[in-house]
Amino acid sequence: MEKIISFIYGILSYFLFLFAFLYAIGFVGNIIVPKSIDSGTETNLLTAVIINALLLSIFAIQHSLMARPVFKKWITTFISPAIERSTYVLSSSLALLLIYWKWQPITTIVWNVENETIALILTGVFFFSWLMVLLSTFMINHFELFGLKQIFDNLKDKISQSPKFQTNYLYKIVRHPIMLGFMIAFWATPVMTVGHLLFSITTTLYIIIAVKYLEEKDLKKFIGKEYEEYQNTVPMFIPFTKK
Repeated sequence: MEKIISFIYGILSYFLFLFAFLYAIGFVGNIIVPKSIDSGTETNLLTAVIINALLLSIFAIQHSLMARPVFKKWITTFISPAIERSTYVLSSSLALLLIYWKWQPITTIVWNVENETIALILTGVFFFSWLMVLLSTFMINHFELFGLKQIFDNLKDKISQSPKFQTNYLYKIVRHPIMLGFMIAFWATPVMTVGHLLFSITTTLYIIIAVKYLEEKDLKKFIGKEYEEYQNTVPMFIPFTKK
Protein backbone atom coordinates (compact mmCIF):
# COMPACT_ATOMS: atom_id res chain seq x y z
CA MET A 1 0.00 0.00 0.00
CA GLU A 2 2.84 2.40 0.85
CA LYS A 3 4.39 1.83 -2.58
CA ILE A 4 1.07 2.43 -4.33
CA ILE A 5 0.57 5.67 -2.39
CA SER A 6 4.10 6.77 -3.29
CA PHE A 7 3.39 5.94 -6.93
CA ILE A 8 0.17 7.97 -6.99
CA TYR A 9 1.93 10.84 -5.18
CA GLY A 10 4.72 10.85 -7.76
CA ILE A 11 2.30 10.75 -10.71
CA LEU A 12 0.24 13.63 -9.31
CA SER A 13 3.40 15.65 -8.65
CA TYR A 14 4.52 15.10 -12.24
CA PHE A 15 1.20 16.21 -13.72
CA LEU A 16 1.21 19.30 -11.53
CA PHE A 17 4.67 20.06 -12.92
CA LEU A 18 3.36 19.68 -16.49
CA PHE A 19 0.55 22.10 -15.72
CA ALA A 20 2.95 24.60 -14.10
CA PHE A 21 5.36 24.31 -17.05
CA LEU A 22 2.68 24.85 -19.68
CA TYR A 23 1.14 27.69 -17.67
CA ALA A 24 4.58 29.33 -17.48
CA ILE A 25 4.59 29.68 -21.28
CA GLY A 26 1.27 31.48 -21.19
CA PHE A 27 2.19 33.48 -18.11
CA VAL A 28 5.44 34.89 -19.49
CA GLY A 29 4.13 35.18 -23.04
CA ASN A 30 0.79 36.79 -22.11
CA ILE A 31 -1.16 34.20 -24.08
CA ILE A 32 -4.27 32.08 -23.38
CA VAL A 33 -3.97 31.87 -19.58
CA PRO A 34 -6.38 33.89 -17.38
CA LYS A 35 -3.59 35.46 -15.30
CA SER A 36 -0.34 36.46 -17.01
CA ILE A 37 2.68 38.55 -16.17
CA ASP A 38 1.03 41.75 -17.47
CA SER A 39 -2.62 41.09 -16.61
CA GLY A 40 -4.58 41.94 -13.49
CA THR A 41 -5.20 45.06 -11.44
CA GLU A 42 -2.17 47.28 -10.90
CA THR A 43 -1.18 48.47 -7.44
CA ASN A 44 1.34 51.20 -6.68
CA LEU A 45 4.87 50.58 -7.93
CA LEU A 46 6.58 50.02 -4.56
CA THR A 47 3.96 47.52 -3.40
CA ALA A 48 4.18 45.60 -6.67
CA VAL A 49 7.97 45.45 -6.56
CA ILE A 50 8.01 44.23 -2.94
CA ILE A 51 5.37 41.54 -3.52
CA ASN A 52 6.98 40.31 -6.73
CA ALA A 53 10.42 40.24 -5.13
CA LEU A 54 9.04 38.18 -2.24
CA LEU A 55 7.36 35.74 -4.63
CA LEU A 56 10.55 35.22 -6.60
CA SER A 57 12.54 34.88 -3.37
CA ILE A 58 10.23 32.14 -2.12
CA PHE A 59 10.79 30.19 -5.33
CA ALA A 60 14.55 30.80 -5.30
CA ILE A 61 14.97 29.68 -1.68
CA GLN A 62 12.79 26.60 -2.14
CA HIS A 63 14.40 25.64 -5.44
CA SER A 64 17.98 26.03 -4.22
CA LEU A 65 17.57 24.69 -0.69
CA MET A 66 15.74 21.50 -1.64
CA ALA A 67 18.25 20.72 -4.41
CA ARG A 68 21.21 20.59 -2.03
CA PRO A 69 22.57 17.15 -1.05
CA VAL A 70 22.45 18.02 2.65
CA PHE A 71 18.73 18.80 2.45
CA LYS A 72 18.05 15.63 0.43
CA LYS A 73 19.82 13.56 3.06
CA TRP A 74 17.85 15.26 5.83
CA ILE A 75 14.40 14.97 4.22
CA THR A 76 14.84 11.27 3.43
CA THR A 77 14.95 10.62 7.16
CA PHE A 78 11.26 11.59 7.15
CA ILE A 79 10.06 10.42 3.72
CA SER A 80 10.92 7.55 1.40
CA PRO A 81 13.90 8.23 -0.89
CA ALA A 82 11.64 7.08 -3.73
CA ILE A 83 9.52 10.24 -3.43
CA GLU A 84 12.26 12.71 -2.56
CA ARG A 85 12.49 13.95 -6.15
CA SER A 86 8.71 14.01 -6.53
CA THR A 87 8.50 16.14 -3.37
CA TYR A 88 11.02 18.57 -4.86
CA VAL A 89 9.02 18.71 -8.10
CA LEU A 90 5.77 19.23 -6.19
CA SER A 91 7.23 22.02 -4.04
CA SER A 92 8.72 23.80 -7.06
CA SER A 93 5.42 23.58 -8.93
CA LEU A 94 3.50 25.00 -5.96
CA ALA A 95 6.00 27.86 -5.67
CA LEU A 96 5.47 28.63 -9.37
CA LEU A 97 1.69 28.54 -8.99
CA LEU A 98 2.00 31.02 -6.14
CA ILE A 99 3.91 33.37 -8.46
CA TYR A 100 1.27 33.06 -11.17
CA TRP A 101 -1.50 33.69 -8.67
CA LYS A 102 -0.10 36.63 -6.72
CA TRP A 103 2.13 38.34 -9.31
CA GLN A 104 1.54 42.09 -9.45
CA PRO A 105 1.60 43.56 -12.98
CA ILE A 106 3.59 46.70 -13.74
CA THR A 107 2.54 47.50 -17.29
CA THR A 108 4.64 50.55 -18.11
CA ILE A 109 6.24 49.77 -21.49
CA VAL A 110 10.02 49.45 -21.65
CA TRP A 111 10.13 48.50 -25.32
CA ASN A 112 7.54 47.71 -27.97
CA VAL A 113 8.80 46.23 -31.24
CA GLU A 114 6.58 47.63 -33.97
CA ASN A 115 8.36 45.98 -36.88
CA GLU A 116 6.22 42.91 -37.63
CA THR A 117 9.10 40.80 -38.90
CA ILE A 118 11.27 41.38 -35.83
CA ALA A 119 8.27 40.87 -33.53
CA LEU A 120 7.54 37.57 -35.28
CA ILE A 121 11.16 36.48 -34.93
CA LEU A 122 11.14 37.27 -31.22
CA THR A 123 7.91 35.31 -30.77
CA GLY A 124 9.45 32.38 -32.66
CA VAL A 125 12.54 32.50 -30.43
CA PHE A 126 10.26 32.56 -27.38
CA PHE A 127 8.47 29.34 -28.34
CA PHE A 128 11.66 27.67 -29.56
CA SER A 129 13.28 28.37 -26.18
CA TRP A 130 10.52 26.57 -24.31
CA LEU A 131 10.85 23.63 -26.70
CA MET A 132 14.59 23.69 -26.04
CA VAL A 133 13.94 23.48 -22.28
CA LEU A 134 11.65 20.47 -22.69
CA LEU A 135 13.87 18.63 -25.16
CA SER A 136 16.92 19.21 -22.96
CA THR A 137 15.25 17.27 -20.14
CA PHE A 138 14.94 14.25 -22.46
CA MET A 139 18.58 14.58 -23.53
CA ILE A 140 19.54 13.49 -20.02
CA ASN A 141 16.73 11.56 -18.32
CA HIS A 142 13.38 13.35 -18.21
CA PHE A 143 11.67 10.67 -16.13
CA GLU A 144 14.44 10.54 -13.55
CA LEU A 145 14.69 14.33 -13.41
CA PHE A 146 11.02 14.61 -12.44
CA GLY A 147 10.83 11.64 -10.11
CA LEU A 148 8.93 9.14 -12.27
CA LYS A 149 11.74 6.60 -12.61
CA GLN A 150 12.19 6.52 -8.84
CA ILE A 151 8.54 5.76 -8.11
CA PHE A 152 8.39 3.11 -10.85
CA ASP A 153 11.53 1.45 -9.47
CA ASN A 154 10.07 1.55 -5.97
CA LEU A 155 6.84 -0.05 -7.21
CA LYS A 156 8.91 -2.90 -8.70
CA ASP A 157 11.04 -3.33 -5.53
CA LYS A 158 14.04 -2.00 -7.43
CA ILE A 159 16.58 0.36 -5.91
CA SER A 160 17.13 3.42 -8.10
CA GLN A 161 20.73 3.97 -9.09
CA SER A 162 22.40 7.38 -8.97
CA PRO A 163 21.88 9.30 -12.22
CA LYS A 164 24.60 8.86 -14.81
CA PHE A 165 26.57 11.83 -16.04
CA GLN A 166 25.54 12.45 -19.65
CA THR A 167 26.56 15.03 -22.24
CA ASN A 168 24.18 14.35 -25.09
CA TYR A 169 23.27 16.73 -27.94
CA LEU A 170 22.87 20.28 -26.56
CA TYR A 171 24.94 19.30 -23.51
CA LYS A 172 27.93 19.14 -25.86
CA ILE A 173 27.39 22.82 -26.70
CA VAL A 174 26.56 24.29 -23.26
CA ARG A 175 26.58 22.72 -19.81
CA HIS A 176 23.12 24.00 -18.85
CA PRO A 177 20.82 24.11 -21.90
CA ILE A 178 17.69 23.94 -19.74
CA MET A 179 18.64 27.12 -17.88
CA LEU A 180 19.80 28.79 -21.10
CA GLY A 181 16.41 28.04 -22.63
CA PHE A 182 14.63 29.62 -19.68
CA MET A 183 16.74 32.76 -19.84
CA ILE A 184 16.16 33.23 -23.57
CA ALA A 185 12.42 32.66 -23.13
CA PHE A 186 12.20 35.29 -20.40
CA TRP A 187 13.83 37.95 -22.59
CA ALA A 188 12.47 37.11 -26.05
CA THR A 189 9.41 39.32 -26.21
CA PRO A 190 8.31 42.04 -28.65
CA VAL A 191 6.65 43.92 -25.75
CA MET A 192 8.62 44.34 -22.54
CA THR A 193 6.93 45.90 -19.53
CA VAL A 194 8.54 46.99 -16.28
CA GLY A 195 6.99 44.00 -14.50
CA HIS A 196 8.28 41.59 -17.14
CA LEU A 197 11.69 43.26 -16.99
CA LEU A 198 11.80 42.84 -13.20
CA PHE A 199 10.92 39.16 -13.65
CA SER A 200 13.56 38.66 -16.38
CA ILE A 201 16.39 40.42 -14.53
CA THR A 202 15.69 38.67 -11.23
CA THR A 203 15.32 35.18 -12.69
CA THR A 204 18.38 35.57 -14.91
CA LEU A 205 20.56 36.68 -11.99
CA TYR A 206 19.19 33.85 -9.86
CA ILE A 207 19.92 31.24 -12.53
CA ILE A 208 23.49 32.46 -13.05
CA ILE A 209 24.27 32.64 -9.32
CA ALA A 210 22.55 29.35 -8.43
CA VAL A 211 24.18 27.42 -11.26
CA LYS A 212 27.66 28.89 -10.84
CA TYR A 213 27.94 28.84 -7.06
CA LEU A 214 25.61 26.00 -6.00
CA GLU A 215 24.79 23.49 -8.73
CA GLU A 216 28.21 23.44 -10.36
CA LYS A 217 29.85 23.05 -6.98
CA ASP A 218 27.63 20.05 -6.17
CA LEU A 219 28.19 18.47 -9.58
CA LYS A 220 31.94 18.88 -9.31
CA LYS A 221 31.92 17.26 -5.87
CA PHE A 222 29.58 14.42 -6.91
CA ILE A 223 31.05 13.60 -10.34
CA GLY A 224 34.65 14.60 -9.76
CA LYS A 225 37.38 14.96 -12.36
CA GLU A 226 35.10 14.06 -15.25
CA TYR A 227 33.00 17.13 -14.55
CA GLU A 228 36.07 19.33 -14.17
CA GLU A 229 37.16 18.27 -17.65
CA TYR A 230 33.64 18.97 -18.90
CA GLN A 231 33.83 22.47 -17.40
CA ASN A 232 37.11 23.08 -19.20
CA THR A 233 35.78 22.03 -22.61
CA VAL A 234 32.11 23.10 -22.66
CA PRO A 235 30.90 26.63 -21.74
CA MET A 236 28.28 27.17 -19.05
CA PHE A 237 25.71 29.15 -21.02
CA ILE A 238 27.16 30.87 -24.08
CA PRO A 239 27.97 28.48 -26.95
CA PHE A 240 31.44 28.45 -28.49
CA THR A 241 33.07 30.42 -25.68
CA LYS A 242 35.62 29.25 -23.13
CA LYS A 243 33.37 29.72 -20.09
